[in-house]
Amino acid sequence: MKKYKIGAIGGDGIGPEVLNEGKKVVEAVSKGFGIDWVDYPYSGAHYLKTGEILPDHAIEEMRKLDAIYLGAIGHPELKPGIIEQGLLLKLRFALDQYINLRPVKLYDNVPCPLANKGPKDVDFYVVRENTEDFYVGIGGTFREGFEEESAYQIGIATRKGCRRAIKYAFELAKRKKRNRVTMCDKANVLTHVYGLWRRVFAEVAKDYPNVETEYSFVDAITQWFVRKPEWYQVIVVPNMFGDIITDLAAAIQGGMGLAPGGNINPEGVSMFEPIHGSAPKYTGMNVINPIACILAGSMMLEEIGEQKAADAVENAVAQILKEGKVLPKDLGGKAKTMEVGDVVAKRAAQLLSQ
Repeated sequence: MKKYKIGAIGGDGIGPEVLNEGKKVVEAVSKGFGIDWVDYPYSGAHYLKTGEILPDHAIEEMRKLDAIYLGAIGHPELKPGIIEQGLLLKLRFALDQYINLRPVKLYDNVPCPLANKGPKDVDFYVVRENTEDFYVGIGGTFREGFEEESAYQIGIATRKGCRRAIKYAFELAKRKKRNRVTMCDKANVLTHVYGLWRRVFAEVAKDYPNVETEYSFVDAITQWFVRKPEWYQVIVVPNMFGDIITDLAAAIQGGMGLAPGGNINPEGVSMFEPIHGSAPKYTGMNVINPIACILAGSMMLEEIGEQKAADAVENAVAQILKEGKVLPKDLGGKAKTMEVGDVVAKRAAQLLSQ
């Protein structure tokens, strides 16, 4: 029997709680293959206790994994950026997870904040470049504390980085039977860095003559997400703008509790997580919606090649949401975190056996 070695990072706050439910569901559909979990303690809490964020030896160990499954990162006693840069960004860069993939899908019986919009209107993918742009850490300050204090941050785009993200978007469109890819940028103002993106986009598009292409400025796309989300099929976007528009996308698909994401290296080790934060004030209350983490597990199963198991998980989530009998607090229900996980795991196993 094939076995997959999966790293598990619970993280902070409610991270371990939602990850436990995700692992439960993944195990429920592990038919014909096995999962060997490798648990890691790295988190804000671990850093406060030990002074260690993510040691190099752990990264070398993770290179040998089949995938990584993450709960949530963020600790209220830490300044913003310490754990995010030292753990999340360090992993993305070290493992070259150059794609951040966000499926944006509204399920039946999930309230949408957009008037007269339903599941048929919100169903697209955002492909965010994940290792360049303004996240490369080039910048600094000088004369700190003085009236003349200045700060700068430099964004970087490389032809290789643009090309591989754009090619991934076109290949995703082909695989998911979508016929339009939208390039999102701000090339009318940031002409150098995003002008490169546009040139490479046009070059790559020539290899996909059956896929329609278009360009959209990031400020325009935010209003069109609200006005006409049904237009979009696959969007490819640089790192910083992708970070922003995917939070808006999460809102129109029903909220952060339903939004999974993947940090993907198609040739290496990928990491999957819910896009929400650690929500420390809800820690231990058993009220957090675990569906985003469960759907991230479905993405992980698809990436490692277990498509039937992945489909069973997503279909189970879709059915349970549509029935509306077991809903978490954020969706108007009273079901506890573990109860949602139990029900999804049971239904997914049933679907897989049919």
